[in-house]
Amino acid sequence: MSLLDQPHHDGSAGYVPAGPHAAGDVVPVRVRVPHAAGVRGVWVRTVRDGEPRVAEARLDRAGEHEDVYVADVLVHNEPSHYRFLLGTPGEPGGFRWLHGAGLADHHLPDASDFRLTTAPPAPRWLGAGTVYQVFPDRFARSAAADARPVPDWAVPTAWDVVPDAHSYLTPRQYYGGDLDGVAEHLDHLEDLGVTTLYLTPVFPGGSNHRYDASTFHAVDPVLGGDAALARLTAAAHARGLRVMGDVTSNHTGNGHDWFRRAQADPGSPEHGMYLWSEAGSDVNPHHQPGYVSWLGFHTLPKLDWSSDEVWRRMVDADDSVVAHWLRDPFALDGWRVDVANMTGRYGRADRTHAVARRLRERITAERPDGALVAEHFHDYTGDLPGDGWHASMNYAGFSRPVWGWLADPATGYAHLGLPVPYGRGSGRAMVAAMREFASRVPWQVAAAQWNILGSHDTPRVRTLLGDAGTVELAAALLFAYPGTPMLFAGDETGAVGTTGEHSRTTMAWDQAATGGPRWERDTHAMVRALSRLRRDSAALRDGGLRWAVVEDDAVAFLRETPDERVLVVVARGPWAGARLPRGVLGDQPPELLHGGALVGTPPLVVGPDGVDVGGAGPAVGIWRLA
Repeated sequence: MSLLDQPHHDGSAGYVPAGPHAAGDVVPVRVRVPHAAGVRGVWVRTVRDGEPRVAEARLDRAGEHEDVYVADVLVHNEPSHYRFLLGTPGEPGGFRWLHGAGLADHHLPDASDFRLTTAPPAPRWLGAGTVYQVFPDRFARSAAADARPVPDWAVPTAWDVVPDAHSYLTPRQYYGGDLDGVAEHLDHLEDLGVTTLYLTPVFPGGSNHRYDASTFHAVDPVLGGDAALARLTAAAHARGLRVMGDVTSNHTGNGHDWFRRAQADPGSPEHGMYLWSEAGSDVNPHHQPGYVSWLGFHTLPKLDWSSDEVWRRMVDADDSVVAHWLRDPFALDGWRVDVANMTGRYGRADRTHAVARRLRERITAERPDGALVAEHFHDYTGDLPGDGWHASMNYAGFSRPVWGWLADPATGYAHLGLPVPYGRGSGRAMVAAMREFASRVPWQVAAAQWNILGSHDTPRVRTLLGDAGTVELAAALLFAYPGTPMLFAGDETGAVGTTGEHSRTTMAWDQAATGGPRWERDTHAMVRALSRLRRDSAALRDGGLRWAVVEDDAVAFLRETPDERVLVVVARGPWAGARLPRGVLGDQPPELLHGGALVGTPPLVVGPDGVDVGGAGPAVGIWRLA
C-alpha cells in the first residue's frame, strides 16, 4: 500500500480551522481516510484534565477514492491533546492509532498526540519568504569602513582571506563589514526571494562575533553605530523586508558594563545579576575567577534570572534591552535569542519557560506582530508549547536529519556532541527523525520553525555535502518542507567552510557579475529559483504535509492547501521508483514547477492506474498537481 493510501491528519487549514483558538471553543478536526486503508470506523480520543475519552467521528464527505471524517475537540486544557482511533478489522488487534508521528498499531504515550493551543501563532510575515542570516563583519564594507579606527581586539584581515578555523586569530580577524554595507546590497536579498534579514549581534564586544557584548545599549561603532542600524532598518522596511536582531539573554561579555560593576562591588545591584561559583568547582571546570559562564568560556558570564534586576533591565523596564531596539528609529521586527535553551537554567533552577513567555509578551506589547525565535541545537520539543518562543532554529528536526541523509562521509563531520560522523543514512531514518520532532510541538510551531542547512555555527552546506548537485537536493527539501527556510549569507553562492568559525566567509561581490571560484552562478540561480518558488506558492508556504515515498535513496511528499497541491520528489541516487494513487491528481495535468538544475529531473508519468514516479537519481522534481 502506498503511503498516500494511509489515513492522514495534520494541523493545516485543510484539517483544522485556523487559530488562535480560545478556551471553551469546540474545534472540528478532519481526517482523510482512503478506501484502500480498510478502515471501518473512526473515533477521536481526547485528553481532558488528564483523563482520556473517546467519541465517534462523523462522515463529513464521501469520495471516489477516500472519505473525510470530522470530530469535535473541546479546547479545555493548554494544550488540548487528541488522536484518532481507526478500526481495521482483519489486522492484529483490529485498530490503529493516527497521531502526530504517523500510524501505530500499538498503544503509545501522549507525547506525540496532535494538539490545539490557545496561543497565537507566529506572525505571518515570518514565514512569507526566506530568512537571510548576515554576520555583519563578513557581508559587505561601505566606503565609510576604511576611515573607522580598528578596535583593540581586532587584527585587520584582507577581504578575500579565508577565516582561521582554530587559532588565536579566529575571534579577532576583522574584515570590516558594516551595516551600511548590508543596506547597499538589499537588492541581492530581494532578488533571492528573501523577506526577512536576520543580523547576528550588532552590539560592541571583544570579538568579531559580538556574542560577548560590552553593552546592550549601543551599536558597535565599527558597524556604523546607532545611526547605521536605523538607516538599515528604514531601507529594509521601505522594500517590504523585515529585520530581526540577535540578543544573548543567557550571558553577557566579561567586558560588559554590568559585569564590571558586579565584580568591582559585591554590594552593587549588578552583582546579583550574575551567577557566582568557587574557582575550580565542578560547575567551574576551567578555574575561572569565581563566576559561572557559558560552557566554561570565561568571557561569557551567565546571567541569573532569579534576579529581579535581570528581569527589569532585560525585559520589563521602559528602556529594557528587548524593548529599546524595537522602537523607532531602529524598529527591529523581533529577536532571535542566542542559546535560548540555556537561558534561565542552572542546577535545579529552570526559568526558561517563564523567560520565553515574558519576552514574547514584551515584544508583542511593543510590536503586535513582533517575532521571537530561539536558538536551540538539541531537543527543543519541551521548550516550544506555543506560548513562548514562536519557533526555534530547527537543527534537531531538520538540519541533522538532512545532513545524515546527504552528507559526504569523507568530510568526517560528527554529530554535535557525539563522536559519530554523519554519513549516508537512510531516507527512512531522516523522515522518522523529522516526524518525531514535528509531532511533539503544535502544528503552528512546526509550520514556523527556521529550517536551516547551515549557519555561522556549522560547516558550510557545500563542504558538508561535498558537491553542488547534492546541495540542490538539500535545497529542495529546505524550500519545500513545512517551516521557514533560512540561508546563511554565502550558501547561495557555494561558500565553503569546515567549521562554524571557518564558515564565516566574506561575500565575493567582485565575482557576482561574472562568477568565479567564490561565486557559483549555477548554485546561485538554483537557490534563487527555489526560494522564489516557495515565496510564490501557497502550498509550499502554508500547506499540510503528506509523505508519499520514504525509501533509502528517495523521498517524496505532498504539500497541500484547500486550493493547491504540490508534489516534491528528491532522490539522492537511482531507486526503484513508485506508483502514487491516481486520486492525488486534480482535473489538470501536472505542472513542473522546478526540475533539477544541477541534477536530473525524475520522470512523472500519469496512467489510468496511477502516477508513476521514475527511479532516476540524483534528481529533484516539484510539480503542481491541482
